[in-house]
Amino acid sequence: MKTNPQTSRRLLLGGLALALVGALAFVALRTGPLAPVKVQVTPVTKGRVTPEIFGIGLVEAQRSWMVGPTTAGRVLGVRVDAGQTVQPGQVLAEMDPVDLDQRLAALDASLARAQSVQRAADAQLGDAQARRTLAMANLKRNEELARQAFISPGALEARTQEVASAHAGVAAAQANLGGSTQDIARLRAERAALAQQRSNLRLLAPGAAVVTAREAEAGTTVVAGQAVLRLMDPASLWVKLRVDQGRSAGLAPGLVASIALRSRPGETLIGKVARVESLADAVTEERLAMVAFDSLPAGVSVGEMAEVTVQLPAAPERLLLPNAAVVQHEGKTGVWRLTDGVPAFSPVVLGAQGLDGQVQVLEGLNEGDTVVLYSQTALKPGARIAVVDRLVPSGAAR
Repeated sequence: MKTNPQTSRRLLLGGLALALVGALAFVALRTGPLAPVKVQVTPVTKGRVTPEIFGIGLVEAQRSWMVGPTTAGRVLGVRVDAGQTVQPGQVLAEMDPVDLDQRLAALDASLARAQSVQRAADAQLGDAQARRTLAMANLKRNEELARQAFISPGALEARTQEVASAHAGVAAAQANLGGSTQDIARLRAERAALAQQRSNLRLLAPGAAVVTAREAEAGTTVVAGQAVLRLMDPASLWVKLRVDQGRSAGLAPGLVASIALRSRPGETLIGKVARVESLADAVTEERLAMVAFDSLPAGVSVGEMAEVTVQLPAAPERLLLPNAAVVQHEGKTGVWRLTDGVPAFSPVVLGAQGLDGQVQVLEGLNEGDTVVLYSQTALKPGARIAVVDRLVPSGAAR
């Protein structure tokens, strides 16, 4: 029996079509949109997490000063330069006194004149008191004579008037003496104020410090409060630490910290959280803390970057899970848990987290549960999955 060539051609084409459809179905089921999602899984285990807080900071000085005049003036001279060490009370710079020295000399002359006036007033008081004593003695004698009718009443009245005038003279002399004393006190106060102004023109070191900047030179005119020199206490260096607000739970003074300076790679310095600022940075959403060195190393520069790891108290034993397994689904935090090989979203309550990527699971899972660690694409409940050891073959990722 002979086969019709046209029929053979149709059978061949049909076979090819079936093979092509089968190949397309195979590709769609294995590598296409219908293929199972490749996932990497991990078990839920029990253990302890050592919570730590990591942040970046800058080395700053706890005590620093801006040394400048209290009144506007011209810089007469600067005696120190940046980098020099100064001692308490050392003269750092001096302002031009202009006419302060002449005004002090004028006040000294006025004070000397006021003291002369005071001595004259004191002498006048002594003279007035002597006159009053004599007038009172004369009045007493005339009263005795008047009782014996040896003098007239008019003569007795004249002696009485002399006593009253003597009292008035003493009061006037006392007033003059008091006025001269007040003049001297005023002049002394004015001189003390002027001398203080003159003393303020000498800019002194407030403590043992290092000059960090020289802001003005001789001949420069500065205003009140403007810095001529900037100082800092080299023994008061600490790190101003910035920590993400979402990872700052438990940050408190007294916690031990490990400090790694950029200038000292591989070297770890021990410190302690000295203060946690009550005002956070609303722009960067960071909390600020000051970390002090236990032993300040030599050669640390202000403004140097530092990486700080703060150690929190050890957490109790709980269920642990890699942080990479935690996802957000429909506004909830949870994981994809496998039940009979089928993923289902399970909301969880998380606890403390360590820098090694482990996080505590407080609610939502049991020990031994299997959860999805990584997935090739976003999962949906009931999705077909294929568990693999690695999502990226060894040597493919770089």
